Amino acid sequence: MTTSTQHRYIVRDPHILSGEPIVSGTRTPVRAIVELWRMGVAPEEIPSRLPHLTMAQIFDALSYFSDNQAEIAVYIERNRIPESILGTPR
Repeated sequence: MTTSTQHRYIVRDPHILSGEPIVSGTRTPVRAIVELWRMGVAPEEIPSRLPHLTMAQIFDALSYFSDNQAEIAVYIERNRIPESILGTPR
């Protein structure tokens, strides 16, 4: 069962990513959009990397992040690949 949030395009579905906030109609987590943005990708450029998303969805995901930074930070940290697995650059 999908549950809505106060954000038009952001929902939770316990069957998708264990209920992590995602863009409605996709499996794209809010954290994926936030991480691209934090890497310096302008919101207007994100559709070139995630072409299935609209600008409205992207801005709503960033708005959701603005309202729920601590929650999204937990998801980002939980999904980070440990340095020990990545190895050290040569």
